[in-house]
Amino acid sequence: MKYFSRRAVKPGDLNPAYRLFGGTLLAWIDEEAGIYASCKMGPGKLLVTKYMSEIDFVSSAACGDILEFGLEVVSTGTTSLTLCCVVRNKVTRQVIIVIDRIVFVCVDEMGNPAAHNIGAEKDSGMEKMY
Repeated sequence: MKYFSRRAVKPGDLNPAYRLFGGTLLAWIDEEAGIYASCKMGPGKLLVTKYMSEIDFVSSAACGDILEFGLEVVSTGTTSLTLCCVVRNKVTRQVIIVIDRIVFVCVDEMGNPAAHNIGAEKDSGMEKMY
């Protein structure tokens, strides 16, 4: 798995227990995974998040922690792209969360599923696009 982006945990990201709020982390994951999927699908493609599998909060993050987001392609369909995501602490490498499957679907202007025209190869050329 390759780690493509990072975020700093700030005071406004914390819950009442002074740990990273789970909803904030999930929003970050949806955004980062959406960017990754969009880069894989290519310019001009519209996509939506269709599904997230079981979410496993393995450990917590505190204010000042730097988190890095690992993403990789699990599979492709005619209209869909399925990713795996692992978020970990940049310094300690401790895993914060694992999501085995995040499914994005390419859609047309009316919101109907549309072919994305990408191959089934895993992460080939991603470094050039992201």
